[in-house]
Amino acid sequence: MPTVRFTTALKRFFPSLKEREVAGGTVAEVLEEVEALYPGIKDYVVDEQGRLRQHVNIFLSGELIEDKETLQDRVGEQDEVYVFQALSGG
Repeated sequence: MPTVRFTTALKRFFPSLKEREVAGGTVAEVLEEVEALYPGIKDYVVDEQGRLRQHVNIFLSGELIEDKETLQDRVGEQDEVYVFQALSGG
């Protein structure tokens, strides 16, 4: 199963958030599994239309995902999905 990791910024809202293996063949499916484990986290990652939020990046085995609209990038069994929430402001 793919491993999903998170930036520390998200742990502020979800203190029990940790790296873990989850099922899923696409980035969208992985996020659905994460949402089931940590209800509400998906709202921090995607907008109301399911698109990646402006200040969030997702890396798939070290490469930025290509599909930020529907999150259909394929995820392999050995892949690492890293959800990176950038901080903004001054």
